[in-house]
Amino acid sequence: MQKTLRLSAPYFLLPLMVQYTLAQSPEVILTVSGKDSAKAREKAMDQLMELMDEGKLPTELTDGFGPQHFIEIKDQGAIASGDEDALNQAVQVLSSLATLKLKAQESRSEALEVREQIDILFTDDLVSEEEINSLKEGFKVLKTYAQTNMRYREARSQAETARIVLDQALQSSPEPKKAGK
Repeated sequence: MQKTLRLSAPYFLLPLMVQYTLAQSPEVILTVSGKDSAKAREKAMDQLMELMDEGKLPTELTDGFGPQHFIEIKDQGAIASGDEDALNQAVQVLSSLATLKLKAQESRSEALEVREQIDILFTDDLVSEEEINSLKEGFKVLKTYAQTNMRYREARSQAETARIVLDQALQSSPEPKKAGK
């Protein structure tokens, strides 16, 4: 005998739901109505705060945890900490962090040299047109470095979650068998 699933309303009228979990506690599932959006993540954040206030959250969250750190659960089978999407995203975030760190390091010394030259603008000393033009070119270097450095710092805070996801995936791997035992 075949079972049939009967819905009281057509499936397209059912409310859309999205689920989130935390890298630190993949067993915690927060469900909110709607699709993945800033508003849905804020609702999930409210649920998370309630869990924390009630002492029901098994994990201490570091300062700076925000809605952007939630991991969306695509389907029920993806809840495990070995979730490939979360792992792929974690590796991508860490790769971006490495690239930004390298870019910031490469432009730092040149940017600091330009920064020292800026002080000449605040003195009563005469400045040549050539020095001013050199400074104006240097402003581009400063701007590029400052933007890269800001992106690096932001990516670094997001990479903390990615590192946790990666660590959890690495811990779940089976131990290699030793020969001779």
